[in-house]
Amino acid sequence: DPTSPQRVYHWTPWSPRLDWSAVTPFRRQVLEQVACIPCGCKLTYGEVARAVGNARASRAVGAALRRNPWPVLVPCHRMVGSSGAMTGFTAPGGIEAKRRMLDLEQEPAAH
Repeated sequence: DPTSPQRVYHWTPWSPRLDWSAVTPFRRQVLEQVACIPCGCKLTYGEVARAVGNARASRAVGAALRRNPWPVLVPCHRMVGSSGAMTGFTAPGGIEAKRRMLDLEQEPAAH
């Protein structure tokens, strides 16, 4: 079930070490949910909104991710619009950078 991603190895050791004091409870739920999206997978903003208990909060999910303080740990590039379109990526390089990161996750690891 893509709306219930499993916690993945990279997130578990970091979560308790992060300073959550400036993050609202809603933002924390969103960030923790997105941090659990496995490499190579994508979720929509609506799927994350439903997973955190507010199906109508897809825009609020996007707003929470625009202020992602830990982009290396919370892979907001794995978020897509409801149609699967590449949307809402404000990091340097914009949508093309997002597309490239997702493409890299699909490529087999080089040995």
